Amino acid sequence: MPEIDVLQGLNPKQIEAVTHVEGPLLILAGAGSGKTTVLTRRVAYLISKGVPPGSILAITFTNKAAKELKSRIEAFLGEKASGVWAMTFHSACARILRTELPGIGRSGRFTIMDTDDQVKLMRKVLKELDLSEKQYTPSGVLRSISSAKDNLIGPEEYAKNAVTFYETKVQQAYDLYQKKLRELDGMDFDDLIMETVLMFRAHPEILGKYQRKFAHILVDEYQDTNGAQYELTRLLAAAHRNIAVVGDDDQSIYTFRGADIRNILEFEDDYPECRVVKLEQNYRSTQVILDGAFNVVRNNVRRKDKRLWTAQEGGAPITLYAAQSGEDEARFVASEIENLASRVPLCSIAILYRTNAQSRTLEEAFLERGIPYSVLSGRRFYDRKHIKDAACYLRLIVNPRDVVAFERIVNEPPRGLGPAAVRKIIDHAAVTGTDLVRALCSAGDIKGLTSPQRKGAEGLGKAIESAAQKAADQPLHITLKDVLEMTGYMPYLEAAGTADSQERLEDLRELITSARVFAEAGGSIQEYTEQFSLISDQDTYDETNDACVMGTLHSAKGLEFDVVFLVGMEEGLLPHIRSIDDEYRIEEERRLLYVGMTRAKRLLYMTFSWSREMIMGLGRSRVSRFISEIPRELLDVKTWED
Repeated sequence: MPEIDVLQGLNPKQIEAVTHVEGPLLILAGAGSGKTTVLTRRVAYLISKGVPPGSILAITFTNKAAKELKSRIEAFLGEKASGVWAMTFHSACARILRTELPGIGRSGRFTIMDTDDQVKLMRKVLKELDLSEKQYTPSGVLRSISSAKDNLIGPEEYAKNAVTFYETKVQQAYDLYQKKLRELDGMDFDDLIMETVLMFRAHPEILGKYQRKFAHILVDEYQDTNGAQYELTRLLAAAHRNIAVVGDDDQSIYTFRGADIRNILEFEDDYPECRVVKLEQNYRSTQVILDGAFNVVRNNVRRKDKRLWTAQEGGAPITLYAAQSGEDEARFVASEIENLASRVPLCSIAILYRTNAQSRTLEEAFLERGIPYSVLSGRRFYDRKHIKDAACYLRLIVNPRDVVAFERIVNEPPRGLGPAAVRKIIDHAAVTGTDLVRALCSAGDIKGLTSPQRKGAEGLGKAIESAAQKAADQPLHITLKDVLEMTGYMPYLEAAGTADSQERLEDLRELITSARVFAEAGGSIQEYTEQFSLISDQDTYDETNDACVMGTLHSAKGLEFDVVFLVGMEEGLLPHIRSIDDEYRIEEERRLLYVGMTRAKRLLYMTFSWSREMIMGLGRSRVSRFISEIPRELLDVKTWED
C-alpha cells in the first residue's frame, strides 16, 4: 500500500507521530488536534511497513472508541486490519485471562459481574458480617474496594493500611467479597485488570508470551489511566519498549475515577529515550478561544509546556456576562439561544456546568420559553429518581392516601419492605379504612410482617406524620428538608459517601432551594407538588427534534459544539467548594474549565451571578478566580444593567 495513502492530509507533527516506529513515543495531543486520526494512521502505517496486524495492541477507554478506531483502520487496509487488537483495557484483559487461566489451574469460564451483580453480592456480604447498610452502603464499600484494586491493593495489603474503624470493616467486606466472587467463579471489572497484572507477575512465561505477541502497544487517553492500567502496559512493553501513548495532561479530569495524572507527566522518566511529539495545531476552535483557554491552564504547575494554535485567524471575543441572580443568568442564556437559533442549529449549542444541580434554573427557563433541550449523560433535573422520590414524600404529606407516591418511597431508602410487605400494608389500610401513613404507624397490628419490617414501617409513618403536622406552621422548604432528614433519605446518601451520592445530595439541596423560592412567592405545599408534576411531564418532548444540549463539564469531554455557554463561574461552583483548599484539586478544576472552553468552535460564553438562591436564602457570590486569568482584551463583558 503506498505510503501517501496513510500520510495524506496530515500536518508535519502528525506525520512525525505516525511514522515513528521503534522505541517509546509520547504524543501530547491537545484538544481538537486530530488525535484519533493520528492513532488510526499510525496503526495503518505500521502494518504498511510489514508489522503483522496481530502484533499491534491498541487500547482505548470505551468500546465506542475501539469500534471507531478499528473501522477507520479497516477503511485504509480492508481485511488486513482484522487481526489488530483494538479494544478496551477490560476487553483485552478478559481475552487474555480466558486464554491463560486454564493453563495455571483456574477456570477461564468466569462470569463478569456488572454493577447490579456487584451490589447484590455486597448486600449479602454486609448481611453476613452484620454491618448496617445505612452505615456501610453497598455502593460506598464497593467504591473503596474499586479504588484499592485500581492501585493493585488486595485484601491482605488493605488490612495493613486500614487505620480507621470504617476501613477495618471495609477490609473485612473486601476479603469476604473476593471469596464469594471466587465461589461464584466471577470477576468484577476491576478484577479483570488486576488479575491480569498479578498473573503476569507470578508467571513470567505468560508475560513473555504476550510481550512477544504485542510488538507495538498504543494507549489512547493515557492521562486517564490508573495504577493498575499503568502497570499492565509497563509490563507488556518492558521487553521491546515499543509503546506509544496518546493523551493530554491538560485534559486530565477524572481523578475521582482513579486516574493518575503522574502517569503521563512522568512518562519521560519511565522511558528516558522516548520521542515527544506535541500536536498543537487545533482544527476546532478560534484563536481567541484557544488563547483564553491557554491563559487559564498555563497557571497549573503540573503540566507539560504546550500551546494550541489554529490556522483560523481572529474570532469573536469571549462573552462574559455578570448576572444579577441565578434566574437572571438562566434568562440571559435562554435569550441568547433564541437570538442564535436562526443562525446555528440548536443541537450545536451546549450549556455546561460543574454540577448537575445547576441545571434546575436553566431547565425552568427553557421550559418557560419552549426551548427544546436534552441532557448529556443523565436525566433532566425533575426527571431524576431522587428528585421524584423527594416529590413523593411531599405528596404523601399533602395526601396520605396517594398510593402511587407511597409505593415509590416506602422502601426508599431500603427498610426491608419488599413487595409482599408493601401489599400487606396497603391491604391493611383498605380493610381498616385508614390512610397509608396511619397504616404505617400501626404496622405492629399487621399480620405477616417481621419485627424489622414493623420497625421500619412504623419509623417511616411517624416521620411523615410528624412532618405533616409541622407543615402548616413552617415554610415549605423546611418541611421538605425535615421529611428528607427524618425519613432517613438524606442521611442514607450522606453515609454512602460516594461521588454519586454527593451529586444527589447537591440536587436535593437545589430542590430545597427551589421550594424556598416558590414559598416566598406565596405558593403552598399543594401548589408546589402540582407544579412539580407539570414540570416533570415531558411526554410531549420529542428527543429526535433539534435541541440544545445541557450537561456537566465532565460529560462533555470528547464532544464539540459551535456555541458553548459555561455557566456558574463562581467560587464554590468552579472551582468547586470541595476543591478550594487543595492546590492539586484546584489544578484539576482549572483543567476542567480548560476542557469546557475548548469544546467551543465559534462562540464561547461564560456567565456568573453576583447572588444565587441557596437553601437559607439569597447568598452573595464571588466570581471564579479563573476569570481573572483570562486577558481582558479577549473578553466582551456584559451585565444585567446593559
